[in-house]
Amino acid sequence: MNERLLEYLLRSGLITRELADELRAEYQSTNRPVRELVAESGAVTEDQLLDALSAVSRIPVVHLFESPIPVEVRQLVRADILRTYTVMPFAFDPEDSGTIYVAVADPLNVKGRDMVAIASKCRVRTFLASTEDILLTIDRYYGSDEMREAAELYTQTNEEDRSVEEQLLQEDVNNSPVVVLINSLVEQAVRQRASDIHIEAGPARIRVRTRVDGVLYTVATYDMRMLPAIIARVKIMSGLDISEKRKPQDGRFSITVDRREYEVRVSTLPTVFGEKCVMRLSPKRALHRGRESLGLSPEDNRRLDRILNHPNGIILVTGPTGSGKSTTLYTILSELNSEAVNIVTVEDPVEANIEGINQLQVNPKAELTFASALRSILRQDPDIIMIGEIRDSETATIAVRASITGHLVVSTLHTSDTASSVTRLEDMGVESYLIAESTVGIIAQRLVRRLCPYCKKPHPLAEHERRYLDVRPDETVEVCEPVGCQRCNGTGYYDRIGIFEIMEISPRIKSQISAHETADRIRETALEEGMWTLRDSARRLVLNGTTSLGEMQRIIAENMSMAEDPAEDAE
Repeated sequence: MNERLLEYLLRSGLITRELADELRAEYQSTNRPVRELVAESGAVTEDQLLDALSAVSRIPVVHLFESPIPVEVRQLVRADILRTYTVMPFAFDPEDSGTIYVAVADPLNVKGRDMVAIASKCRVRTFLASTEDILLTIDRYYGSDEMREAAELYTQTNEEDRSVEEQLLQEDVNNSPVVVLINSLVEQAVRQRASDIHIEAGPARIRVRTRVDGVLYTVATYDMRMLPAIIARVKIMSGLDISEKRKPQDGRFSITVDRREYEVRVSTLPTVFGEKCVMRLSPKRALHRGRESLGLSPEDNRRLDRILNHPNGIILVTGPTGSGKSTTLYTILSELNSEAVNIVTVEDPVEANIEGINQLQVNPKAELTFASALRSILRQDPDIIMIGEIRDSETATIAVRASITGHLVVSTLHTSDTASSVTRLEDMGVESYLIAESTVGIIAQRLVRRLCPYCKKPHPLAEHERRYLDVRPDETVEVCEPVGCQRCNGTGYYDRIGIFEIMEISPRIKSQISAHETADRIRETALEEGMWTLRDSARRLVLNGTTSLGEMQRIIAENMSMAEDPAEDAE
């Protein structure tokens, strides 16, 4: 099967001979299935790999999210068997001698097929589906029940004569219901593409919410008696003091889900009803993206190319928390990374490791701040310096002076748009002539949700919507709106894409900065010189069907309203 799959992919032109030889060698040395190695290589899409496996094994492909799975089918096999063997029953055909249809990720998964047959007492017919699709489906139909059972088991077996800490630090901790609960919670959040998990204490119940594509959704509620155990378990995993409940704490841990490693940053905060915990999930490879995946328009790409061609100066990426600044920074660094340059970064924390780049993490306890680290970095003969965030006047001044003395500096700043970044640096005490001389480009960005490609539907524009989008009355335009399906978990959206406002610092803008012009005047000049605003970028994505009008309104904060005026429309 492994050799046949490689040969099929090679004959189809989906992989090169060199990659086939590399995969073959890795398969022979590790004995891991070729399908896993091909998937990890990123050389083919998930659908292409499924089609190749289907052609080689002659097993048809099924997409589990296309239709709901009947209750009677879900009750035939226990969830633990499905997870163990990565299989999912999805249909039952009583006319075909009581045959159950089962999705498998591995065509050679004979044991999983046999276990389903034994548990269900039915004949089994196999279909192919991706591992992610199967695990997501198991989470969708069984995840809540599994976590609820773990919570109930903890409540029933909780021993009053032992502290929570003693129970969680015992040797058989992996069998503890609260450990099972936390592991399930993190794993399901990862599979649902969540960026954060919020565990919040209330007057009577614990509320658990996950942030998916920038929006929070409630996924579970538990008895308040479980709060000490849940918080203590997360603290143990992240190396925090489990006895300290009065002060905020920050920690981190790593976890592997479906063979991918994730970094989890943990923050605890004492509240009125008990400690709140937020876990930020970050796949270690997520920040290693190509520029084409960011969402830049052709004009944005040309502007960014011109900015990156400067041998020295400062490039700022601005936006609120969670707007994708770090991803853009790492993408820029990956492009600039070569053997000919020395790149040094100072970050808090280091979010992803890039081969060939010297990365430094600040440590306030050791008096290693952004400013002190920068002073040391300048003695390391750097060509390019990346600063995770400019937070204070000392860091801002050193960064600006470093850019003037022949270094290319890239960093982030918390401002709402490009022009206001100049004002922010001035507020930090940096002289305006230094800002004008050093800055070569400023990038403001946000993230908007993509419409789910499986369920979005066309939406004819009303008159007030045409005015909002600046569409002429004689122009035929049809945008799309969210619907909701199993694939997008009923939200109508799947994944996010960036919208950008890129301001090149032209000679005219430099003069305005030196003359202490306002942010509004600088912005007007940038617009006259052809800058696309965040609104322009969002409008482009609405008109080409990538996102919705409602999502554009949610992200773009502006004074003009799209509220319908019936009287005006009637005219």
